[in-house]
Amino acid sequence: MGQTNVTSWRDFVFLGFSGSGELQHLLFALFLSLYLITLTSNVFIIIAIRLDSHLHTPMYLFLVFLSFSETCYTLGIIPRMLFGLAMGDQAISYVGCAAQMFFSASWACTNCFLLAAMGFDRYVAICAPLHYASRMNPNLCAQLVVTSFLIGYLFGLGMTLVIFHLSFCSSHEIQHFFCDTPPVLSLACGDTGLSELGILILSLLVLLVSFFFITISYAYILVAILKIPSAEGQKKAFSICASHLTVVIIHYGCVSFMYLRPKASYSLERDQLIAMTYTVVTPLLNPIVYSLRNRAVQTALRNAFRGRLLGKK
Repeated sequence: MGQTNVTSWRDFVFLGFSGSGELQHLLFALFLSLYLITLTSNVFIIIAIRLDSHLHTPMYLFLVFLSFSETCYTLGIIPRMLFGLAMGDQAISYVGCAAQMFFSASWACTNCFLLAAMGFDRYVAICAPLHYASRMNPNLCAQLVVTSFLIGYLFGLGMTLVIFHLSFCSSHEIQHFFCDTPPVLSLACGDTGLSELGILILSLLVLLVSFFFITISYAYILVAILKIPSAEGQKKAFSICASHLTVVIIHYGCVSFMYLRPKASYSLERDQLIAMTYTVVTPLLNPIVYSLRNRAVQTALRNAFRGRLLGKK
């Protein structure tokens, strides 16, 4: 009787930075700087690979789509967060909250399967180098990318429907800085057991299936590396995978912590810190660790800038 459906409200309100006080402007400057670096790095990577014909290979194709996916993911979260910090307006409409959840969940899932596709690419490159060109053909690469995006959108739709079919109680204050699944679910009243189970099942399907393919790929890669007679050869083969493994560990670690746990264990401060890692730090880490440290990408960037400067002259 005392339950009120959320659609009768005008807005949700974010409380993620409500206790920051005078630090909000400092946080705005910090997050804006990190976001601009992330956005610029990913855009430069996409342009550089697009302009350099030597990088039109499966590995760099996946890098382009990972950069694009990360850019879209941050675009749905960080600009709204920056607006709230700068203007002090922490309200978001019901529809806006649902849209933000849909797109953030979609792109996060897409990233998981793109990382799985990149793991498979590394498996073929190390375990079957002589057949790499024939196996990682353009059709297969396109199918892997399209499948990643399709699964991502279906996952995002499923997560959003599971949450926004619920009724919410008197509070509409989200203890977070964006419409993530756990803090919005915590506002629901009544029995949310089925919704929690639905979120857990969807999350497990995405994380376990994608991580299973990554694990299988690296199991074969490890066996192949151990068969290499020289230590130098083993080190070179492992270096090919090191950046990918770093991104996988951080991405899956943060996402698993957020979604594979019961509602009762939610904590504002801890969850915000974890969320900051995968919404701000990880998208910045990807281009630095996985792309900008790559000599071929660095060369492509230099050539792109040199061509741009010569074009102006």
